[in-house]
Amino acid sequence: MELNFKNLFKKQMMMRKVIYSLAPLILASVYFFGWRSLILLAVVTIFGSLTEWIFEKRDNKPISEAVIVTCILYTLTLPARTPYWIAVVGIIFGIVFGKEVFGGFGKNVFNPALVARAFVYVSFPTELTTQWASASTSFPGGFAKYITSSIDVLSSSTPMLIYRGTGTLTPYLNLLWGNIAGSLGETCAILIIIAAIYLIYTKTAAWQTIAGVAVGFISLSFILNIMGVTEVPNPLFGILSGGFLFGTVFMATDPISSPKTKEGKWIYGILIGLITVVIRGYALFAGGIMFAILIGNTFAPIIDEGVKSFKKYRKQSKKVTA
Repeated sequence: MELNFKNLFKKQMMMRKVIYSLAPLILASVYFFGWRSLILLAVVTIFGSLTEWIFEKRDNKPISEAVIVTCILYTLTLPARTPYWIAVVGIIFGIVFGKEVFGGFGKNVFNPALVARAFVYVSFPTELTTQWASASTSFPGGFAKYITSSIDVLSSSTPMLIYRGTGTLTPYLNLLWGNIAGSLGETCAILIIIAAIYLIYTKTAAWQTIAGVAVGFISLSFILNIMGVTEVPNPLFGILSGGFLFGTVFMATDPISSPKTKEGKWIYGILIGLITVVIRGYALFAGGIMFAILIGNTFAPIIDEGVKSFKKYRKQSKKVTA
């Protein structure tokens, strides 16, 4: 079958803006961890796009550019040493069961990138939680390597795992700059913050959702810290580690799987922030934000319906009193 590459992808300007915001993070992943990051992204994108194409070709529809965003987001949540076959299995699962089973683009309940990430996280815990790569600290860094050296000891693993194991806080400057072990796109807080500003400015991401997640997370973290709960780190460290910023900016704001009402976005964001703190402090998962967003996706339609019903009730009450 001959492919018309010119019309292969459905043009979606909003998705392109997300890709633009992710470009610096992709470049940073190569600098910190080596060229394997880019190869991993290419492999995931090829198989992810092919999976969607198989479903869309039945109706002679083009692939959505959203699938590229899904592939990038999913890849950037993976450790640099993730085996290629595991990454491929994950993206295929995410596209099929996180998107296509609901009817394709615009109909999915869950963020497909997170569905893929959660699947490989649970199915291959050793590869996803213990095989970390050290981050480059000086130029040319990973630009001169296929992949950086592996990490085998707890004291040099990711900030959240170090905190859980020893109670030690990674220096904040390292968290900001990103020269720490972790998933490919989640380590450099500065670039994620810049991306957030760009996405909010271009009205690509809902600032209400981002603010809501921050409010929920900071509030509960602060309360638990005052109460002396040592399992939960201080709010600033929590925000800068564990993929919190990446998940908040790029995953929670997914326009398809999040609420559509402004009030709903606040409620949804706060819910995610609260759940993240609970998972981090009391569950087996060090990060928390991934599962918190998936739980938030589950309640997004209900939240919107609740907001609409409340507005309708208030409107009717005003008419009665008038």
